[in-house]
Amino acid sequence: MNVEALKIEEIVKKVLLEISNKTETVDEQYGIFQDMNEAVEAAWHAQKKLVKFNLETRGKFIEAMRKEARKHVELFAKMAVEESGMGRYEDKVLKNIVAIEKTPGIEDLRSEAYSGDDGLTLIELSPFGVIGAITPTTNPTETVICNAIGMIAAGNTVVFSPHPTAKNTSLKCVEILNRAIIAAGGPSNLLTTVSNPTLEQAEIMMKHKKINMLVATGGPGVVKAVLSSGKKAIGAGAGNPPAVVDDTADIEKAAKDIISGCSFDNNLPCVAEKEVIVLDSVADYLIFNMKKHGAYEIKDIDVLNRLQVLISDEKGNPNRDFVGKNADYILKQIGIDCDPNVKVIIMEVDRSHPFVVGELMMPVLPIVRVKDIDDAIELAVKVEHGFRHTAIIHSKNIDHLTRFAKEIQTTIFVKNGPSYAGIGVGGEGYTTFTIAGPTGEGLTSAKSFARTRRCTLVGGFSIK
Repeated sequence: MNVEALKIEEIVKKVLLEISNKTETVDEQYGIFQDMNEAVEAAWHAQKKLVKFNLETRGKFIEAMRKEARKHVELFAKMAVEESGMGRYEDKVLKNIVAIEKTPGIEDLRSEAYSGDDGLTLIELSPFGVIGAITPTTNPTETVICNAIGMIAAGNTVVFSPHPTAKNTSLKCVEILNRAIIAAGGPSNLLTTVSNPTLEQAEIMMKHKKINMLVATGGPGVVKAVLSSGKKAIGAGAGNPPAVVDDTADIEKAAKDIISGCSFDNNLPCVAEKEVIVLDSVADYLIFNMKKHGAYEIKDIDVLNRLQVLISDEKGNPNRDFVGKNADYILKQIGIDCDPNVKVIIMEVDRSHPFVVGELMMPVLPIVRVKDIDDAIELAVKVEHGFRHTAIIHSKNIDHLTRFAKEIQTTIFVKNGPSYAGIGVGGEGYTTFTIAGPTGEGLTSAKSFARTRRCTLVGGFSIK
């Protein structure tokens, strides 16, 4: 190699290094780091800056995040479907909109006061500090948006550990939200993450001494990990929501609602109907109406067996290749061509069938006939497995509604509507994508991510 060539090579190396350094600086400015330790440190320093802003200003940062995220809901939905290969674009758009619009902010942080002869006591909500949040592939931007709003509202910064199969989608969301905060006059790195999330990086986050709280949305394994960390932890675990239909229900509406709830984002939400338990006297009419609203019924036992082999293993666990896939796509793999408008695959099975017992997270909905409401409730409680996540019932009998609610003890209990009404989509109440059944916080919001503190003034400020 001659001298001129060496000089050119050196110049090229220098330029590439400068580009690399500039790229890294830009990424880190908007919360994306190469190393988890760096991400935690940056969030720790950012939290010290955040608490110097008053609550009103914190609210402005949140409004800036909402406003900017609204501009990107279609991008978020498109990226999530393409990267994860799961779900429906139009439903993901709606999920993002709901997360943006209906996640509570600073208004959720309400103080309490007690006054009397001995003075005044204030009960106020204060930040934990830096929160480590593990997010799922099923809601890669919705959970980030929801957690970011609630956690920053409470005065915390957040270190995200996204699921690797949707990392680019989650990282893009973190970047966009950070840009919005900075543009509104806030500190950089209120939200941080790593460019290559792995199990090892997640473990570093969970064990880091500057992480004060852990919030995990995922299966039993990840919830168990955060609960074993020795830190304050909120766990949003799996579910297997049963939908009970009795003989007093509006059957036409029940059928439509069940198909809508089960098919929403191809059954990825943990709140979605996973099995139907229906009284024998109305079962035929329910199935008839479900087919009117987009269900394809499998009756042939051989076809059902082929489906079972395709979408689950010998232990009944779902085949990940079909989680969140469209119903017509799944049917095509077993040689059935159907209308692309088919939303859900239904079939009658016995109560011990793997489709009933396990959570598939795909638009496959088993139906079990039972003799009466007592049998229905008993079976529903059994197949929900004590997850205490979500249950649905269609009934006009107040006694049936009350008994089922008391016996199943789920965090979300939907009466006479699709499952997603329980997270504020067509139902009253705020939205969350971190539903903490295992640890009991329920539908989390800003106050879930705040410490309760008591401040007492003795002998003063009582005017009773």
